[in-house]
Amino acid sequence: MPTISLEQANTIIRAALAEGRARNLQPLTVAVLDPGGHLVALQREDNSGILRVEIATGKAYGALGMGFGSREFVERSQKTPAFVGALTVLSQGRLVPVPGGVLIRDASGALLGAVGISGDTSEQDEACAIKGIEAAGLTPQVGA
Repeated sequence: MPTISLEQANTIIRAALAEGRARNLQPLTVAVLDPGGHLVALQREDNSGILRVEIATGKAYGALGMGFGSREFVERSQKTPAFVGALTVLSQGRLVPVPGGVLIRDASGALLGAVGISGDTSEQDEACAIKGIEAAGLTPQVGA
């Protein structure tokens, strides 16, 4: 099974954080998970909030669990809130259905993992995730 390498994960994190600084965003936390939902790399900028690690990880975990980016997940959650409630229970609260969780694919379309970012607005978090994934030469998937 293909998976994200530590080198690729660190490239994603560096580029995502650089994008956050270029945009003058609030302090970010970036988590990169492998296809099985295991943490590969994580960085938390100085003064990033105490729950940001859990939120960033939850965004990535939710994207992996559902098989699409968390932007799509939030859209679906508005239509079927009871289903998202059940998923929250089943995942033991490990998913966060808001934008900022982006699947990572290689050139052939194979799933390598997901990145989750938390710290600013969900839209800004997602934009930084996309920039980080592209900087690693990989393909971001934000929707279905």
